[in-house]
Amino acid sequence: MKKRISAEVIINREIAPAIFDMWIQPTQKLEEINPGQFITVYLKNSSLLLPRPISICEVNPDKTALRIVYRRVGEGTHEMSLRKPNDGLGYLTILGPLGNGFPLKEGEGKKALLIGGGVGIPPLVELAKRLKADKRIVLGYQNCSLSGFLQKDLEQYGKVYVATDDGSCGTKGNVMDAIRENNLEADVIYACGPMPMLRAVKAYAEEKEIPAYISLEEHMACGVGACLGCVVKTKDVHHHTNVNNARICTDGPIFEAREVEI
Repeated sequence: MKKRISAEVIINREIAPAIFDMWIQPTQKLEEINPGQFITVYLKNSSLLLPRPISICEVNPDKTALRIVYRRVGEGTHEMSLRKPNDGLGYLTILGPLGNGFPLKEGEGKKALLIGGGVGIPPLVELAKRLKADKRIVLGYQNCSLSGFLQKDLEQYGKVYVATDDGSCGTKGNVMDAIRENNLEADVIYACGPMPMLRAVKAYAEEKEIPAYISLEEHMACGVGACLGCVVKTKDVHHHTNVNNARICTDGPIFEAREVEI
């Protein structure tokens, strides 16, 4: 069983409207982290009992610090946005890494499409860094004021294409519009973002008959598979529950798109 680790904030800055970039240094060296895994963040505020599950954006080379990029939407993430590097220990603890992560070997040496939408973009950074493939990266934002968060980070690892809902930057429309407009093709897809985007990716992958590995997001309570609060319908009977359900926090959050009903 993993244990909660005290951690100190190194950097916490707003990089786009309500989007924050935080580097965290735990009090002990991190376990091996796979791109697509997540942590749960516990805050000092006793009124916030449940942790906040947040995808890991990046890990430093010696595995002593990790980066998360999150949106300030509620009381918990508002509390996180107030944390400063000089706060010291005690203001937050983390549990992780949790989940399974993206399968890197399935894309090695192939043409890979990395697709991210909104706050589904952060886990693509560590993925793009470590995936040894011919990468094309497609990012979806609401508008131009949000476009650019993590775009330059990702441009280090592959050609980046942008779509915005209002057309203020890149292709007008969604990530699938950008893929079609630029005639992008791939042997494998990796994607993280809102559910409508993932449904479109799943349909596209089935049409093209290529594998797609998608990261599902769901409200979580425990984050370790005990409460069964985050489940997804599966095509086949699950080995643990003996029903057509899987736990996103432990069996995922990464699934091959054909395995799940979304």
